[in-house]
Amino acid sequence: MKRIIYLIAAVFMMSISADAQSNNAILFTENGEKFQVILNGVLQNATPETNVKLTGLNAPNYKCRILFSDTKLGYLDWNMYFTEMGMEATWNIKQNKKGEYVTRGVSAVPIAQAPASTPTQTVVVYSTSPPPAAVTTTTVQQTQTTTNSGTGMGGDNVNLNMGINVGEQGGNISINASGMGMNGSEESSAATTTTTTTTSHSVTTTSTSSVPPGSTVVVSNPPPSEVIYVSGYNGPVGCPMPMAQGDFSSMKETIRTKDFESTKLTIAKQVLQNNCLTSAQVREVLGLFDFENTKLEYAKYAYGHTYDIGNYYKVNDAFEFESSVDDLNKFISK
Repeated sequence: MKRIIYLIAAVFMMSISADAQSNNAILFTENGEKFQVILNGVLQNATPETNVKLTGLNAPNYKCRILFSDTKLGYLDWNMYFTEMGMEATWNIKQNKKGEYVTRGVSAVPIAQAPASTPTQTVVVYSTSPPPAAVTTTTVQQTQTTTNSGTGMGGDNVNLNMGINVGEQGGNISINASGMGMNGSEESSAATTTTTTTTSHSVTTTSTSSVPPGSTVVVSNPPPSEVIYVSGYNGPVGCPMPMAQGDFSSMKETIRTKDFESTKLTIAKQVLQNNCLTSAQVREVLGLFDFENTKLEYAKYAYGHTYDIGNYYKVNDAFEFESSVDDLNKFISK
């Protein structure tokens, strides 16, 4: 009996320890806009939803993109931070007074004390690979039977039964008609289907064609297109997701307000510990420094935290001396 109690206690402690090593994140839109979540450049939920719960987040911060299903709304980039592990944090996605979409923290509680997921909530376990494409299955059944009997001009009886099932919904239609007809007897059976499936990324249409009654038509939606952070760039990537423009502007303003060059450099390096920049952003940061040696030191440090490293030659424009350009190129070549 004691061994059973010890075993139960051990399992319980292991579950608490596992929860303490990861976080949960709940994201929802205030006005019900549907969206998809991209963490560190990887799509998490294949179908747009209004409330998404992400579990198994074992890092203290992530680069997050909220991709709205309504393309007119665009997307929202922000940094998801957790102050400690083992927490379930909730963020509200809403519009500010300027009409811009922002995230606002709602609550943060230990996972052990968090309420259970609601039926309207989509729960997704964090993954470093994109989810499979959504699949729509449509089953179509249609039977038409026509019977003519009698001699000379007589009455025709036409019976039409149709059953259509789409996903979990269905319906039946029955039609009986009487009229004038010819002698003889006929029976025929045919089935046609026209299926249109629409997602936030594409529209797939299957044209009308004859299929055997009771057959199943499977329509697969193509996966969402890859997110492009630097227009026209398809070269090597040095980090998963560059810093959002709003966060980058805040960082530059913080650096600009400092008086000492060493303080500016310290802050600029500190930001890169948990963030990624584009080559163009690195060049903008270099413009905040006064001395050539400071620019060179930061350019070397930032190379390992740059998304489009194939464009890093553009950083050379920030230097005044050719010797600095040569020094940076030698550093990169190593």
